[in-house]
Parts: sequence; structure tokens; C-alpha cells
Amino acid sequence: MLCCMPGVAFVPALLVGWSSAAFIISYAIAVLEGHVEPLVPYISDTGTKPPESGVFGFMINISAILGVITMYIRYLLIEKQNESSHFVRSSCNMFSLCIGLMGCIGMGIVATFQELAVPSVHDIGALVAFGSGVVYITLQSIISYKSCPQWNTYFVCHIRMAISAISCIAFIPMIVFASQISMTKIDWTPGEKDYTYHFMSAVCEWTVAFGFIFFFLTFIRDFQRFSLRISTEIHED
Repeated sequence: MLCCMPGVAFVPALLVGWSSAAFIISYAIAVLEGHVEPLVPYISDTGTKPPESGVFGFMINISAILGVITMYIRYLLIEKQNESSHFVRSSCNMFSLCIGLMGCIGMGIVATFQELAVPSVHDIGALVAFGSGVVYITLQSIISYKSCPQWNTYFVCHIRMAISAISCIAFIPMIVFASQISMTKIDWTPGEKDYTYHFMSAVCEWTVAFGFIFFFLTFIRDFQRFSLRISTEIHED
């Protein structure tokens, strides 16, 4: 089905499908193994202990690579559209790409340095991933509005901005509640100390994560009208 998509629409579709599967599969294994409670654990909690840690690390690293590819194609698409419309500065487009790539690096850190093994590095990676991700989708929403009505419909722009706003709103309490937690653990149970902070922070984390997924889902239609061609030239002396 992905191969039948026109242009390069299969790239964001694969990113969305793979990332969703990474979250869901890791969560399912962690719950079935009894490593986390079913009620809204942190995403990282579902990838801390084996066997789910191996699945989580592998799949999130692949998601980071797919994210890099998607963001770079998005950058090229805007540059191509900008040649005729001049709706955004090239430097702004490049800045957005750099912010997005920082988020992908943060994802790689999260996948590589597990929560209980190296908590400080893991937390920095998570902060970079979520923080850069929120900034990236917000910038892309603004760029989308600037490209209207030639390259985007206002309906799509409204959806992107709504997702960005929800992600931004959820990101702030995610950090605030997480900062109030006085211990690092994954086996949370209702009623214990700091559980409320953990629960609220985890809800916000899942909201932001799936906000990213739904945002990239809106790229599929844009990518349908863009194709990459590789040309080779042979020079004879």
C-alpha cells in the first residue's frame, strides 16, 4: 500500500505507522510482562526493562531516522515551492529543519540511554526531543499559513496549528509536573507519593507524542505532489 502512494507520500506514512507501532508494541509488552501499570505510564517506562527495552530502542531509533528523512524532504519541498512563490525566507526554512533534526537526535538519545540506566542523559534527550519537536511543528504551522492558498488549504493549516497549540499547552505541564517528582521509578501505583504528578505528566507526554504523529500525518498530501529524482552524469576527458 505504501508503494502505491504517489510522490514520496510513503515517507511520512511510514514514519507515522512505525512510530505508532513503536509506542503501542512497547507498551503492550511492558504491561503483559508486569513491568508497568496499564494506566498511563511514561513512554520511556515502557522501554526500560527487557524484552521491551530492545524493541523500544530499535524502533525509536528507526523512527528518528525516518523523522530526519521526512523533515529533509519537507525542507526540499518548501525550497522548491519558494522558488516561484517566495512566501518564506530560506533561512527560516533551514532554521526549522535544524530544530527538527535536534529533536531527532534527542529521540536517538532517549532510545539509546535508558531511563533507569543513565537517567540524567535520558532526561536531557527527552527534553531536547519534545522541546525541539514542539518548536518544529509550530514553525511548520506558521510556514504553512504563509504558503496559502497556493500550496496549502486553510483547513489543513488550521489543523496543523491546532495540533501545535495542543502540543505546546501539554508540553509545559509535562515539564512542570515531572520536576515535582522526587524519585526515579517505573512501577507506579495509585495513592503513593508523587503518583499524581507522575500521572499528569505522563498524560501530557502521551498527548505531545501523538500530537507529533498526527502532525506528520498531515504531510502525506503535500508529499504526494513531490518526487525525488537521482541523476548521474558521466564526464569523459
